[in-house]
Amino acid sequence: TLFYKQVFFSLSPFPSLPENKILVAQRPLLIVANKTATLVCNYTYNGTGKEFRASLHKGSDSAVEVCFISWNTTKISSNSNKEFNCQGIHDKDKVIFNLWNMSASQTDIYFCKIEAMYPPPYVYNEKSNGTVIHVKGKVGNTPIETEEPQSAIPLWIMVAVTGVLAFYSMLITAVFINYWQKSKKNMYHQSDYMNMTPRHPPYQKNKGYPSYAPTRDYTAYRS
Repeated sequence: TLFYKQVFFSLSPFPSLPENKILVAQRPLLIVANKTATLVCNYTYNGTGKEFRASLHKGSDSAVEVCFISWNTTKISSNSNKEFNCQGIHDKDKVIFNLWNMSASQTDIYFCKIEAMYPPPYVYNEKSNGTVIHVKGKVGNTPIETEEPQSAIPLWIMVAVTGVLAFYSMLITAVFINYWQKSKKNMYHQSDYMNMTPRHPPYQKNKGYPSYAPTRDYTAYRS
């Protein structure tokens, strides 16, 4: 028997283990498109345990136990978390967890835990790399609510209205600038006309004298 065990572990994909050790291997990714997933937990155990427990845990911290299965040489029992539809099946050196009616909110990383319960010593596997279960499609029986793309018509209307407003704004601005330039030219012309008005020198008043002296008629004296 020892010889066959050595041959088995030499041919196994798992490395050789010391006594009473459990090693678990999982596939890294599982895509779920029809709400149904089958997660296989392959394991090796070289101890003398007779009673075992295998459980599936959700989350990076394994905080949620999804379901479990326990078995011995004569009896198998299984139980599931009420928030999941899960059933565990033991088959030789692997445990199969079947999940159905999965929802997108259950997308997460899942870990398998295998425990040798009896007889002592109690052992369990070190935490594996886990399997990311990516649930696509529907949430339960209700389709995932996705944001519908907005119709292109309101966008075009908004663009057209914006273009018209911009055009009228530019037109009004151009008319205003033209009017302002014309008004400015008229103001310059009026200022030039006012400057061309003849200006007289200031009137110089001669105190007590006329502005010019009359010419004397000397002929009156000659006669």
